[in-house]
Amino acid sequence: MSANVDQDLWSRWRLVLGKEAEAPLSEQAGGYGLTAEQAVMDEALAAIYDPVADAGSGSGRGAGNGPSAPRLAKWLGDVRTLFPEEIVSIIQADAMERKGWKQLLFEPELLASVKPDIGLVGTLLTLKGQIPEKTKDTARQLVMAVVEELRKRLEQDLRRAVTGALNRRRHSPLPSLTGIDWNRTIRRNLKNYDTGLQRIIPERIYYYDRARRSREWTIIVDIDQSGSMADSVIWASVTASIFASMPALDTRVVAFDTQVVDLTEQCGNDPVDMLFGIQLGGGTDINKSVQYCEQFITEPKKTIFILISDLMEGGNQGRLVRRMRELREAGVQTLCLLALSDQGQPYYDERLARQFAKDGTPSFACTPDMLPALVEAALKGDNLSAFVSKQTSAAKP
Repeated sequence: MSANVDQDLWSRWRLVLGKEAEAPLSEQAGGYGLTAEQAVMDEALAAIYDPVADAGSGSGRGAGNGPSAPRLAKWLGDVRTLFPEEIVSIIQADAMERKGWKQLLFEPELLASVKPDIGLVGTLLTLKGQIPEKTKDTARQLVMAVVEELRKRLEQDLRRAVTGALNRRRHSPLPSLTGIDWNRTIRRNLKNYDTGLQRIIPERIYYYDRARRSREWTIIVDIDQSGSMADSVIWASVTASIFASMPALDTRVVAFDTQVVDLTEQCGNDPVDMLFGIQLGGGTDINKSVQYCEQFITEPKKTIFILISDLMEGGNQGRLVRRMRELREAGVQTLCLLALSDQGQPYYDERLARQFAKDGTPSFACTPDMLPALVEAALKGDNLSAFVSKQTSAAKP
């Protein structure tokens, strides 16, 4: 670092490297020091990232592995005040991962100070059996806040996609110029072409029907609740609750590890209840869950089956492949979301995903923003493999 480095750059490096780097940095560019606010920021970072931090000494920069509730509350306040929201989520997650500060979740006052985010909800769900009674209401409020945030992000586009796709499939004699189905009207009236006038004289005009029908399609959401799927489980629960609120859809929600749990009723009533009904962790028997879901398929060509799983199958893989192939051959729109989250490419069973894709079930990581268009394509009866290929190609830089 050159001697003419400015104060801002020196401070940034000092905060990144910690107190042990202060002397070498000063030798390279002396005369600088942290401001009062930066000193507080430095202390908050040291509590998590300084390997020599020691809470018991009463000195030094860190809070150590077991800070008292007052110190931890102050630390949470400092972090939320000094850092941008997206950084706060990362620091909170690192606090629990690196320092084991699970008491963030066990004291109502501390939990109320935490910034709600999807990662923290995943941790809450993993540890929900250990959360003391006095903290459960606060934990539920935190989960509810995140669920509402995710719902607001997704609901409008998802509803528009579903209603738009269903409207395109219906017809009605009700007059509406903007609702004319021109393709069908022209096709059905070609026999009435007047050669003299050189135009079609239609006997009947066909329109798209904007009315909503009840339970017109069945959507089955089959959720892998293994620990690695935490973010996907949360997004899937919110998505399923939106589906369940639409009269045109008969929504079934199932969660599985080595056992199968039907969460349809909880999903329809309250997605937060549904999330607390999920037990993250355990083994995986996808074949058993698909077998359970088959009972809800009464009209295959009006059914969408969404499997959300990393495909790390611990059950009978051969039977699973056959079941998924048979569903597809019967006319069910099947798809496998290896992840439903904003994160990058997940770890998954590539061989099984390739086999699914070969049999007509596209398997890919899906972002929440992509989901509405995917559901719309499925309801329209589009080729989902081609749709996914086009979308993923467009997303590449």
